[in-house]
Amino acid sequence: MRLLAVTLLVCTPSVCFGFFASINNWGFSEFPETGLNDITFPFNVANAPHTRGVYFAQMFGFQNIKESGYTGLQPQEDDNGNSVIRGVFSSFQNGTTTNHPNCSPGADGGPGVSCGFIFPANYNHIFNMTVQNIGNTTWRGTAVDTVTKNATEIGVWTLPPESGAIVNGQLGFFEYFLWNGGGESHNCSTLPFSEVTMFSPTSMANGAVGGHIISVYEDSSECSTHVNMSYTAVPGGYNIKAGFL
Repeated sequence: MRLLAVTLLVCTPSVCFGFFASINNWGFSEFPETGLNDITFPFNVANAPHTRGVYFAQMFGFQNIKESGYTGLQPQEDDNGNSVIRGVFSSFQNGTTTNHPNCSPGADGGPGVSCGFIFPANYNHIFNMTVQNIGNTTWRGTAVDTVTKNATEIGVWTLPPESGAIVNGQLGFFEYFLWNGGGESHNCSTLPFSEVTMFSPTSMANGAVGGHIISVYEDSSECSTHVNMSYTAVPGGYNIKAGFL
């Protein structure tokens, strides 16, 4: 293993062009030179309203290719009185392929693959969003309820053959995506409230030690500093709030 400095990496269209996004920067203090064949990002959305519009996500990069993937959760309206949530697992890399029923070509209007699946969810539970290599350059995204242990497969995609393992350090975000695109301006004081706790990443790989969220800050979008954002360090991560009740 080796000790690595973690730096901020590239942003994706979701992060760069949102009208509001809270950004976090994550990494491992010790990291294997061979990279990771799995990584897990825990989320708790207990106080997030059951409405569509926000995306809580963590990004991850790969050896030998430029673009990143991401995984996370999008709250949804209740279905016949039962709480549900949408898991997301996407790649922005050109040449990514899939034949999974939850997935389709393209990501945010560009190349890649997007996978999404709505499933029953108790918002009070912590969900582990796990990315795992299942052979060669094929990766699977799974949402695991840490209380019930139920695992929901979100999607599977295959990166180009030159790609390698997951590298150390990337961005995560909490964004309001319904205002993205279109070019119109918005009243930032009408941003709906939401809340998430993002916990430090983990991996089963030997030599992956000290996964942590390094920092939390607002991006430089239209609504930066105007959305009542706050964040608090909690054991193992950060609680982040934004918007107005």
